[in-house]
Amino acid sequence: MEDRESLSAAERKRRLRAELMQARAAMPESFFREAGEALRRQLESLPAWREARVVFAFLSMAGEPETRGIITDAAEAGKTVLLPRCLPGGHMEALPFSGWDCLVRGRFGLWEPEADSGPAPAPDLILVPCLAVSPTGGVRLGRGGGYYDRYLARTAGTAVCLCPEEFLREGIPAEETDVPVEWIATGRRWIRCTGPEKGKTRGE
Repeated sequence: MEDRESLSAAERKRRLRAELMQARAAMPESFFREAGEALRRQLESLPAWREARVVFAFLSMAGEPETRGIITDAAEAGKTVLLPRCLPGGHMEALPFSGWDCLVRGRFGLWEPEADSGPAPAPDLILVPCLAVSPTGGVRLGRGGGYYDRYLARTAGTAVCLCPEEFLREGIPAEETDVPVEWIATGRRWIRCTGPEKGKTRGE
């Protein structure tokens, strides 16, 4: 019988990622629409959301809570909305969102702002996707590219992971390159993460 503790953090993450992606794929689209609406309402109660002038958001992929309503709310509230643009080497940059008709297909077929969208101010609030996140340490499991960890490591601003209750997981394997988030929004409650279980702290 295989001893899971003997596996490397990278291998345990790979297996957990595959398990979670399968679980998300089996859930109906209505779950993610409803989760997105719950998160949309919940964000309005966060002081960091109300006070933020610049919000870094993300366009949801299949198997993620719908975020178009959140992006629309931020833009209509007069906030500057930034969206990610994936770059070679596992990096991404934040570019201004200027409307749904100004998005283009980028790497991996994702919708993102055009490269010449103009300069982007530093975000006050960063909304982060995940497959799962630890409610204790704020360590998140993404899709394996490391894009958000690299971005968070060099970017200030309050990081909020959007994660339905069904995908909270304690003991997510962490590596030195993992950057934890400060807050988790589940659509039902706020979770203030107490600190990293391992990995980097913000600003390192």
